[in-house]
Amino acid sequence: MANCGLYCVNLLKMPFEWLVGLRYTRAGRRNGRNSFISFISAISMAGIALGVTALIVVLSVYNGFQTVVTERMVSVLGHVEVYEVSGAGLGDWRATAALAARNPQVKGAAPFIELQGMLVHGGDLMRPSIVRGILPGEEPRVSDIGKQMKEGALELLQPGSSHIILGAELANELEVKPGDKVALAMAQGNSTSNMAPTLHSFTVAGTFESGHNEFDSALALIHLADAQELINVAGPFGMRLRLQDMQKAPAVANELRTVLPGQLVIRDWTKLNAGWFAAVKSQKNMMFIILTLIIAVAAFNLVATLVMTVTDKQADIAILRTLGASPFSIMKIFVVQGALVGVAGTAIGVVCGVLLALNVGTIVGGLESLFGVHFLSKEIYFISAVPSDLRWGDVASIGVTSLLLALVSTLYPSWWAARVKPAEALRYE
Repeated sequence: MANCGLYCVNLLKMPFEWLVGLRYTRAGRRNGRNSFISFISAISMAGIALGVTALIVVLSVYNGFQTVVTERMVSVLGHVEVYEVSGAGLGDWRATAALAARNPQVKGAAPFIELQGMLVHGGDLMRPSIVRGILPGEEPRVSDIGKQMKEGALELLQPGSSHIILGAELANELEVKPGDKVALAMAQGNSTSNMAPTLHSFTVAGTFESGHNEFDSALALIHLADAQELINVAGPFGMRLRLQDMQKAPAVANELRTVLPGQLVIRDWTKLNAGWFAAVKSQKNMMFIILTLIIAVAAFNLVATLVMTVTDKQADIAILRTLGASPFSIMKIFVVQGALVGVAGTAIGVVCGVLLALNVGTIVGGLESLFGVHFLSKEIYFISAVPSDLRWGDVASIGVTSLLLALVSTLYPSWWAARVKPAEALRYE
C-alpha cells in the first residue's frame, strides 16, 4: 500500500499533459470502442521495432564483411608503405626502418620492389600481374602471406633461384602447379621506339590464398635480389610497416613524415585503397537510408493512429479547453502519446537488434543445420560463417533516427488537435 501511495503521489506531480497522454495511450486497451485504434498503435510500435532491429542487424553484418575484407587486404599490403620519390630506391632501408621503429606503434618493417608485367604459360595463356620482390625472412614481419601458403613456402624464394610464388587464382588461370615454368614479360626501354618486351623464365615454387580475389588473381612473389636484377637497381623501391593498431595508421603515417629523412612518400592502408573504402562507405550509407524507410512507414502508421485518436477524443479536447487548457497543452498531450509509442518501439528494436547482431553467426548456423542449406559457400566467398561487427555508434544513430521520425509523426495530429474548437466539438454531445 505504501508503494502504491508513493506511485500515486509521483503521478500527481507529473504535468497534466503527461497524465492525459499516458491515459490515452492505455485507454484503447481497456475500451472496446477504441480497440481498433489500439491495434493500429500496436502495429506502429511493432513496425518501428522491426525496422530498428533490421537496420541494426544488417549494418552489423555489413560491418562484419567490411572488417573481414579489410583484414585480408591489409594482410597482404601492410599498414604503411614508404617510397623514395625519385625512384632510385631507399638505399639503406634498414636505417630507415630503425628510425621508423622508434615510433611505438611500429612492430616490423620489410623492403619490397613492385613491378608490372605479363605472366605467360604455354604460349597461349597470359595474365597481367603485379610482381613483388620480397625478402622471405623479413616478409612475415609485415604480412601474413607465409601463413596463407597453399603449396610450397616463402623460404623457397632464394637469390638467383628464379623461383616465383603465385596467387592461387592466378595459378589456376595460368593452369600451372609447383614445378612448372612461367615466363614474365616486361617492357624495356625509355622510348616508344624500343618497347619490345623481354622474357624472364621462372619456376613456380608455390601458391598462396589470401581470400581476397584482387591479390589471389594478380599477385606474384619473387626474391628481392631477383627483382633488383630484372630492373637493374641497387636497392628496394620502398618498405612496408606493420603497426600494433591498424586503425592508427593515418596518424602514424603523419608522424613518420616529420621523422624520416629524405624525399619520401608515406601512405597508409586507407589511402592505398581509397576507392574501395569510399565505395563501401557509400553503399553503407545507401543501405542505412533504404532500411530507414521501414521505420518511416511505421511512423506513418503512427500518424494515422493519432489522427483517429484526435477524432475520437474531440469531446475530451473541448472539455479540457473549456477548463483552461491552452492549445499548446493539447498538442503536448498527443506528442506524449505518439512519443511513448516511438520510444517503446525503438527500445524493443534496439534490444532485439543488439541480441540478434551479437548472435547472428550462431543463428545462421542453426538455420543452416535445420534446413540443410549453406547461405555462404566457402568456395565462393572464402568464409563459411556470417560475420557481424556491432558498432555502438551505429546503434545510437539508428535509435536517434527512429525517435526523431516518431516525434515528427506526432506534429500534424497534435497541431490538428490544438485547432479543435470547443463549441463545435460539444454541439452534438
